[in-house]
Amino acid sequence: MKLLVASDIHGSAYYCRKLLEAREREGAPRMLLLGDILYHGPRNDLPRDYAPKDVIAMLNPLKDELYCVRGNCEAEVDQMVLEFPVLADYCLIPLGSQMIFCTHGHIFNEKHLPPMKNGDILLHGHTHVPRTDYIDGHWILNPGSVSIPKGGSVQGYATLKDDVFTLKEIDGTVIRSVQLTEDGAGAAI
Repeated sequence: MKLLVASDIHGSAYYCRKLLEAREREGAPRMLLLGDILYHGPRNDLPRDYAPKDVIAMLNPLKDELYCVRGNCEAEVDQMVLEFPVLADYCLIPLGSQMIFCTHGHIFNEKHLPPMKNGDILLHGHTHVPRTDYIDGHWILNPGSVSIPKGGSVQGYATLKDDVFTLKEIDGTVIRSVQLTEDGAGAAI
């Protein structure tokens, strides 16, 4: 199954719309949102077309097709308006003999790993910087930010199909792909 992975929409109706266009283009039956869906946060400028109510209206109809985790900007009031769970700190997705630990990144990250076996995968957002790194026996993946990229990156998302993780610009241009081998030998594809 193909999964579209995105993080840090931060209430941008414009980029949420672009993300849903990407989902259609990709043919992904499910999306994994890694937090910070509605609120822009006090450290960020307002993203383009900041309209959290519009984002709610776009995402609620997809409630049966979304996996979500809580970002540092999510609050109970967000759960009151969203029709899908957004307050879980993490979710686990099996990938063969590997496990993908999906979280926002403000609690569990490269400097504070969750319990994982060698070869397992930490998939998070929060930094707004895309990455595909194998460090100390674990894959550290980040799709970047849909609306507020940082570190010289661009608005983007990722796809996960079988064991291939692909970073893409919001228009679908491939940035890079890696095969998620347990030993980290998965070269760029």
